[in-house]
Amino acid sequence: MTVSFTCRTRIRLAPAEVFDLSRNVDAHVGSMARSRERAVGGVVSGLMSEGDEVTWQAWHFALPLRMSSRITEFHFPDSFTDEQVRGPFRFFRHVHRFIPDDGGTLMVDEVEFAAPFGVVGRLAEKMVLARYLRNLIVQRNRYLAGQAGLS
Repeated sequence: MTVSFTCRTRIRLAPAEVFDLSRNVDAHVGSMARSRERAVGGVVSGLMSEGDEVTWQAWHFALPLRMSSRITEFHFPDSFTDEQVRGPFRFFRHVHRFIPDDGGTLMVDEVEFAAPFGVVGRLAEKMVLARYLRNLIVQRNRYLAGQAGLS
């Protein structure tokens, strides 16, 4: 069983610009400063493309965590997908969509994940993880909008 949610953010930049901002490792690191997230393997700076992998190290729930993800689909400037290849989740998939919208872009994040640990993991998904991950995406998107100078 998986949990999913969608976040929508409007940014007054062209889809291609928002696409590049969203796949920029340095922008991601900046957006996750609170959790001390950093890229420690694979692509550690700049833009990611299809097939690229990055290993993230961060602190969440007072625990140091590592997660490696790969860009598994890439359709510039419309969408890309990253998926966990190693890490704390049983399954993690993040689809990023960029839709032209009234002179800017509607950025749509579709996240689907499953926690490990059976019944205990399912309880954590519903009680804590879904809200926590949604808040991380919202925080990231606010940062990206700010980087665009349009927050």
